[in-house]
Amino acid sequence: MDQKILIPERVTVKTGKGGLRYFELLCNGAEAHVYLHGAHVLHYKPAGQSPVLWHSQKSYFEANKPIRGGIPVCWPWFGPHPSDTTQPVHGFVRLAEWEPVASSATAKETTLTLRYPDLEKIPAAVELTVVLADSLTVTLTTINTGAAPMPLSEAFHTYFAISDIRNVSVTGLEGDQYIDMMQPGQPVATQTGAITFDRQVERRYIHTPRICAVVDPGMKRRIVIEKQGGQSTVVWNPWIEKAAAMPDYGDDEYPEMVCVETANCGPNTLNLDPGKTHAVTARIRVAAL
Repeated sequence: MDQKILIPERVTVKTGKGGLRYFELLCNGAEAHVYLHGAHVLHYKPAGQSPVLWHSQKSYFEANKPIRGGIPVCWPWFGPHPSDTTQPVHGFVRLAEWEPVASSATAKETTLTLRYPDLEKIPAAVELTVVLADSLTVTLTTINTGAAPMPLSEAFHTYFAISDIRNVSVTGLEGDQYIDMMQPGQPVATQTGAITFDRQVERRYIHTPRICAVVDPGMKRRIVIEKQGGQSTVVWNPWIEKAAAMPDYGDDEYPEMVCVETANCGPNTLNLDPGKTHAVTARIRVAAL
């Protein structure tokens, strides 16, 4: 570990479940945990509040498997690989050990940057920057270092902690179009009103750069998600049958979480020209109801 990354009382390295190492970031009472495995933000707790991110108690914490919860980084494709079913779902970077490259601390924020190390796997450079302040900001930056355009889909597959999925709603996507992944043929529909949950939901909202929020009366809070460079928003909850079918997800955990993902996927897949840079950012903050 490069000792220059560590900042006393602000950026420290610890060992978590499965022996996986993570950085603990602290700033004015707020805290975040960033795992080197997958550049995975697993924990975010604003000052004086309950945790904002959720993870499964059955999650794997193993070097060759993704962590279930927090903010997985999906890159350079979202979902199944477009042509090769032997490739891992949601890309390969969430299975890799990233390298810390920079950190800083000021009176108002703590910052950590990680880099994906295997440039031979794909002709691109990618970094994740995490900024802990009165909010949590994550930015994924991609540079096409190759000689040809690079197809790119990506997501912050964020799992939010909630009181009960049956009583929360997601706002800010009213009137937007979405691909309904739960319907035969995956039709395109238009959102009417807030999103509520009484069954499995998997929707890919397209051409939607707007701010959205998880409204949680049980926790008396609104989790606000602002984004830049992301044109898609994915909303997901597995409900009963899907939860029972996933080995790294507890059968009775589905009421505790909802995914609202900042993404570029489907019709919003990018084509990054050689030498060009793209960044996608999600800023997460909490407001009282």
